[in-house]
Amino acid sequence: MKSIKKSALVAIGVAVALVISQSPSFAAVDSAAAAQLPASVKKSKVINVGIDATYRPNEYKDANGKAIGWDVDLFNAIAVKLGVKVNYVIGTFDSIIPAIKGGKYDVGVSSFTDTKEREAQVDFANYYTAGIQWAAPTGKKVNPEAACGLIVAVQTGTTEVDDLNAKSAACVKAGKKAIKLLPYDTQDQANAAVVLGRANALSADSPVTEDAVHQSKGKMQLAGAIYGAAPYGMAVAKGSTLAKAISLALTAMYKDGTYMAILNKWGVSAGAIKTFGINGATA
Repeated sequence: MKSIKKSALVAIGVAVALVISQSPSFAAVDSAAAAQLPASVKKSKVINVGIDATYRPNEYKDANGKAIGWDVDLFNAIAVKLGVKVNYVIGTFDSIIPAIKGGKYDVGVSSFTDTKEREAQVDFANYYTAGIQWAAPTGKKVNPEAACGLIVAVQTGTTEVDDLNAKSAACVKAGKKAIKLLPYDTQDQANAAVVLGRANALSADSPVTEDAVHQSKGKMQLAGAIYGAAPYGMAVAKGSTLAKAISLALTAMYKDGTYMAILNKWGVSAGAIKTFGINGATA
């Protein structure tokens, strides 16, 4: 959400809702996309989605415990294109891919960075690009490229853990102190660790870090530049036609303006893409 004021965000949201309600193409089922749905989803007309609702503004909980965020808005619009309803099941981030493999969830919508390692377990329908961004307590100078000896908060199971481990190994190889990872089950806990002085910095996906800084009300600042840009993907079982269904739905949403309207509403359009492929990992 960056620095958009709440009143402005509400106004944008209302405007987007009005445009969608007044444009038949936004709410129409895309027959080509719907045709790619697996037989079980075609029959039930419901997609079960695993989501870790702690990664604001991508996906988090409202006051009633309901999953909200731009990822949620995006998938709700995808469901309209596919002619199905969505059942969100909130769980921990690192439990989602195993649950997809086990058949508990049809899709994982939780800011997954598409990596070669994860592609060995699931397929990804790509829909966005994000990088890694650090934050530190306000007034503290922290450089992600010179972080040896620092304590860094991070959410368990994320690509940031791999990045920090690689940075720490390089520190040790150079004869310097290792980076101490402070892992948490949720991003909210990692954010709090920095605010409370338990960690020197946090590492998360760029839109999440930017929002965390905004929500900290001056207690945190961005540290260093965004790096390691990579595609986000919605995870499905290996070989499932659901990946193609989602990809075609996103393509239709880009053409009719739904996709950009949602990203603009949340202030995260910087990571927008135009071509929605499958398994686009480069590393």
